[in-house]
Amino acid sequence: MREETVGTLLAFVVLVLLGVEPVIIKASPVNPFAFASAASLSASSILWAALLATGKAREIPKKPGEIKKTFLTGLFATAVAYSLFTYGTRLSTAINSAILTRFEVFYSFLIGWLFLGERITAKGAFSALALVSGVFLVVTGGKGVTIGGGDVLLLLTPLFWQIGHAIAKRTAYSPLTIAALRNTFGGLLLLVPALKTGFAFTPLALAEGIVIALTQSLWYCSIARINLSKATAILTPSPVLSVMASMALLGESVGVYQIAGLALIIAGTLLVTLEKSEGR
Repeated sequence: MREETVGTLLAFVVLVLLGVEPVIIKASPVNPFAFASAASLSASSILWAALLATGKAREIPKKPGEIKKTFLTGLFATAVAYSLFTYGTRLSTAINSAILTRFEVFYSFLIGWLFLGERITAKGAFSALALVSGVFLVVTGGKGVTIGGGDVLLLLTPLFWQIGHAIAKRTAYSPLTIAALRNTFGGLLLLVPALKTGFAFTPLALAEGIVIALTQSLWYCSIARINLSKATAILTPSPVLSVMASMALLGESVGVYQIAGLALIIAGTLLVTLEKSEGR
């Protein structure tokens, strides 16, 4: 029960960090590949310093077979997913991006059930539906969305996030080591298109690197303790934090749809928090 509680609390900390992250990304003046590569490599440097300081780096040569898994995590969850997300967002809209990537929770249920042996309950599925519906209402204000060409890429983005997470969950390294190697491999893979489009390092990339290092370390600590599907469901409302911040800081009005959406999110979050991580 203690592990369940710690894993759940860590997921909530990651949720808050993810709500802040779009502000940094939005402010970046450089092209997305350059920013992503510089941020990933910055995170990698921070995490390697932590690995060396704690002595956890010694586990890498002791378990060389796990390096391939961390490479695949970097490939799928960082390089491929970020490329799809970047081009999908450019071809679509910010609203579609916020909503469609939240379908990650359903991918996590499927992958967790098929490959990780996680138990999916009716209550868990209902909570996920409530969370996604709440995000839709808050972000759109009850208005419809127009489906464009980039939306297919946005729907594929969370699938690759979840593939990477599933591999990481089965990797016999510490969360710190997994995060360090993921960003090393992912940053180097993204460096190729970044160099072709104009690589640039900015203070914002360093700030994003700090956020990535902290977020991913806590995330892997979380999914080492609780089901991947539960942890992902907790992260579902992250875009809503940005909307709520705009309402609070910019004085934007709160409509009935936002209130209804927040009620669904609170209900869904409470339900998923009470779920116990079990195998099927």
